[in-house]
Parts: sequence; structure tokens; C-alpha cells
Amino acid sequence: MSITLRPSKERGHEHHGWLNSKHSFSFGHYYDPAHMGFRSLRVINEDIIDGGSGFPPHPHRDMEIISYVVEGALAHRDTTGSSGVIRRGDVQAMSAGTGVRHSEYNDLADERTRFLQIWIMPQAAGLQPRYSDVTIPEADKLNGLRLVVGPNGSEGALNINQDAKIYASLLQAGKSVSHSLAKGRGGWVQLIEGALTVNGVAMAKGDGMQIEGVDQLSIAALEDSEFLLFDLA
Repeated sequence: MSITLRPSKERGHEHHGWLNSKHSFSFGHYYDPAHMGFRSLRVINEDIIDGGSGFPPHPHRDMEIISYVVEGALAHRDTTGSSGVIRRGDVQAMSAGTGVRHSEYNDLADERTRFLQIWIMPQAAGLQPRYSDVTIPEADKLNGLRLVVGPNGSEGALNINQDAKIYASLLQAGKSVSHSLAKGRGGWVQLIEGALTVNGVAMAKGDGMQIEGVDQLSIAALEDSEFLLFDLA
């Protein structure tokens, strides 16, 4: 049994003027062989993009790419023909598969956009590229765990090509939620805002937590908090 904290201050950090990015795992110019991912979870980047700036068209392949918007508006366009703007409460999932190019820009001229960019390795290579997005009402996440991404698109979640589930929660101070991890599965908690304890271990804003060999998670909010929970094969 192990619960390992990944403190926010120890994340990789790149600042490119228009982009302020923190990396839970090795990414780009940040390389740490001790933090290359966890199970199928390969990337969690917290990206803050200045107004009117963003990522020009660039390629991906054989990766499940998820964006979770915390504040602002993110304009997306890709070579599957999909385009649109996602805002707080919206989640998008793109299966890069055999290859796709996409761009992501802050759709606001004078305000920043903040989102989590998540990469999950697919079960197989060479799949058909696909894009989808969904709006999750705040009420659906309040003091509970709302499945936002998972295999087969069950429970209104976005479908990805991996046995991985992502839950989102807005947990008010003093409230708690529990989650069971099936035998052989691992968990990761990414705290976006607030302060939590997970099985008694404290987390601060931006912290991650890797969980192995634990059957039951008890997550309690010390203050109003927003977090993602990953349940991974």
C-alpha cells in the first residue's frame, strides 16, 4: 500500500511569455526519470495562456488528449473537421490515433485561460482519430464524483480508448466523498483549487497524489476544493 504526494512546487515549470505551464510528469524541456507518468496516465499539464495567444497547429498521434477548462475560453480546431470554443465546465477528448493536427487558442483577448491538459496512452496504436466534448453542470460535480471521461462513454462521459476513468468534483469545506478502487487498479488525485485530505494525507493547491494498493479512498475538503480523480487499470 502506498500513497505518494507529488507537491505542486516540485512540478516542472516552463514560462514562454504567453504560456505559463506546470508539469506533473516529464514533458517538453522538463525531464525527470522519476516522474514519467503513472500507469496509462502520461501527462498532466496546468496551462495558463495569455489573452489572444495559444498553440498553433501541431501534430499528435497515438494518444488520448483531454482538456479540462478551469477558467476562460479555449478555441479548438483540428483536422478531423472539429472546431469550437470550450469554457469552464466543458471537457474535451481527442483520440489522436493515426494522426491529427490541432490548434488551441485563448478565445479571450484580454483575459487568461487556464486549463488542464491530460494525455492518456491508448490501449492500441493506429486507431481512427476522433473528437468530442461535453458540458458538465457545476451541480453535477458538487459534493460528489462526476464521471467525465471513461471507456465506452458510459454515464454521459466522453469516450477514450483506454481502461481509465476521470472523475471531477467540487467539494465544499467540511464535505467528503469516497471511492473504491478495484483490485489491481491505481488512483491519482489532482487538486486544482483548495485543500484536501486523502486517507488522512493533506494536499494543497496544485498537488498530485499517486495511490497504489488501496481499496477505499476517503477524500475530505478542508476548504472549498476542485479536483480530478483518475481510476486507472
